[in-house]
Amino acid sequence: METDTTEELVSNVYLKLKNNIVKYRNLVGRPLTLSEKILSGHLNEIDDTVFTGGKDYVFLKPDRVALQDVTGQMVMLQFMQAGLKQTALPTTVHCDHLIRAEVQGDVDMKVSLDENSEVFKFLQSASAKYGCGFWKPGAGIIHQVVLENYAFPGGLMIGTDSHTPNAGGLGMIAIGVGGLDAAETMAGLPWELLYPKKIGVKLTGALTGWTAPKDIILKVAEELTVSGGTNAIVEYFGPGTKSISCTGKATITNMGAEIGATCSVFPYDERMETYLKYTNREGIAQLANQNKESLIADPEIESNPEKFFDRVIEINLSTLEPHIVGPHTPDLARTISELSDDVKSNDYTDPISVALIGSCTNSSYEDMSRAASLAEQAKSKGIKAKIPLLVTPGSEQIRGTIERDGQMNSLLDIGATVLANACGPCIGQWNRPELEKDQQNTIVTTFNRNFPGRNDGKRNTLNFIGSPEMIIALALGGRLSFNPLKDDLIASDGTKFKLEPPKPAPEVPEEGFMRPEGIFIAPPSNSDDIEVIIDPNSKRLQRLEPFSKWDGNDFENLPIMVKAKGKCTTDHISPAGAWLSLRGHLDNLSDNMLLGAVNAFNDQVGQGKNILNNKQESFSQIARQYKEKQMRWVIVADNNYGEGSSREHAAMTPRFLGCAAVITKSLARIHETNLKKQGILALTFSNPEDYEKILEDDKISLLELNELAPDKQVRCVISHPTGEKDEILLNHSYNKSQIEWFKSGSALNVLRNNQ
Repeated sequence: METDTTEELVSNVYLKLKNNIVKYRNLVGRPLTLSEKILSGHLNEIDDTVFTGGKDYVFLKPDRVALQDVTGQMVMLQFMQAGLKQTALPTTVHCDHLIRAEVQGDVDMKVSLDENSEVFKFLQSASAKYGCGFWKPGAGIIHQVVLENYAFPGGLMIGTDSHTPNAGGLGMIAIGVGGLDAAETMAGLPWELLYPKKIGVKLTGALTGWTAPKDIILKVAEELTVSGGTNAIVEYFGPGTKSISCTGKATITNMGAEIGATCSVFPYDERMETYLKYTNREGIAQLANQNKESLIADPEIESNPEKFFDRVIEINLSTLEPHIVGPHTPDLARTISELSDDVKSNDYTDPISVALIGSCTNSSYEDMSRAASLAEQAKSKGIKAKIPLLVTPGSEQIRGTIERDGQMNSLLDIGATVLANACGPCIGQWNRPELEKDQQNTIVTTFNRNFPGRNDGKRNTLNFIGSPEMIIALALGGRLSFNPLKDDLIASDGTKFKLEPPKPAPEVPEEGFMRPEGIFIAPPSNSDDIEVIIDPNSKRLQRLEPFSKWDGNDFENLPIMVKAKGKCTTDHISPAGAWLSLRGHLDNLSDNMLLGAVNAFNDQVGQGKNILNNKQESFSQIARQYKEKQMRWVIVADNNYGEGSSREHAAMTPRFLGCAAVITKSLARIHETNLKKQGILALTFSNPEDYEKILEDDKISLLELNELAPDKQVRCVISHPTGEKDEILLNHSYNKSQIEWFKSGSALNVLRNNQ
């Protein structure tokens, strides 16, 4: 299997795009947005259907698949069950999530290689067996490596990480999915997607001074909130798009995951052409130039956007101020000039404990150059960062280039520590022994997520997110209330000075990027003799057993495992951190189920009432006892349940331990699909107020499941211990094929049966 994005592949994509755009434009009888063009160009087949956003399902043919090392384990285990010889489309595996951050790059890498050698050997052998490209540990973070090597304007990619939309910065529709979605697509099946609604963001003016691309998405997150983009594509347009570099655009599309968006995308322009050329893809740039009409919205869109988008937001980049968001949620935003008042009024911890820059969101050459510009100012005044400053390069290509060109030295000179080219602190692979238990502390980062416990496993760490230049400035100030636009610093000679805004930075290096060697392994031409390496006694890897099919009976009198209160993300349902090492072993991993969920009945975290003994126990302990007695159970939850990461383990561990249904006020997009694919009934209250009716000792019955059908509500009876009953109605978004997943026990069972 050819794993590269070849010019032949791109040429074929553009030919299909061109033909399908004409057909779909004629069908709808109006101009098309960019996202409509790319989606129509990847339809499995085009007929006379006009799709309605948020309502219709479409079948698409992606151009490639990207897997990271944590979620990729389960993808490979599921793909192995399909019984195929090779993947049906280009696929790559990237080892980036299992690498810890504790000391500094080289030291952490050695320890991580030793700790995870079993998993890396499995992934390398499975990649070789099934025709996937394998990026070794240390090569870089999946999204940065994809942008540098595989993304292309007008393409369609799926990836088993919620920040896959990073590639939208290069004009690609790139969507985060659960592992089974990826495994099915790798097996050659068309990929099913709820056709997205369309949100347009019109950008005018140009970024200047302290304001960075990061501030655009922080502003959009404030406008839309963490769920405002659910089941929608965010499409950027307008003259302001041309003022943003390709990697700056990627920062914006990467963090679209924080508003629940299916993905985000920018139109093709000269900045993308420049990036393609500097990353050795001149041929693809030429093809994109020849097909530019297919890679931008029709001209009428920009002049009358309200007519073509479900919602339009307009941002004037010339007047946009730097923003800081947090803590605990990426949509709690304010400008830097408002932050010091917020620190006082909310009693946030003002002294900053650590500042972190890098990650898949902000580790480009341009980002590091602007950060280095501030570091140089500090060095010239004889001062260093007042607090630990940790830097995560996004890839070996970036690390090597900033080492050659001096940005890394500038950061080291003000006291920075350079970590491994990996996710590290961004996804919980960060050890902080210096913190006392439950010690509230403030960190500032350029990351994308800041849920409680996400970065260091400590729920009392307050993470505030901003641009690289703003985080460097805060590291020099040492306080959250420091405003670099107006507050002074003290030079080594005792004089006061203000930081100047960072200099305009090159978006690509003048001498080109360093091209690292020895970090990629292409699949062999013949893999017949290759064995996939899994130790049968492993505590980290476990071959999958199929989930049992539905027995045809209604779910009657099921106990409630948890009624989750407030935000319940995939980090709460299946935490990362130390648990990342068990993502290939479903049984062992299931011990973390709902560990971070807040119990609405008593406000305890990770614990509930076991109806077998009336004791308070961890949810996984309770579930294992129920499973032993063949008792199914339900989860009840609040709004936007399953927000955050794409990890399908947050659906697989409840399924493994006996969850029959999840009933919520609303569901996050990827998690809803993951629940459906694993055979759990994903339901929402028809009346959200009915959430209040459910009490701790109630039993739930879901009736007439034999009549489950698209658009038909599910009858639910809540039986109270008093003998009283409440009957309510529940909604679902299942189509006919998804109902088969439920009946068969999982989508993987359907795939296996079809094979």
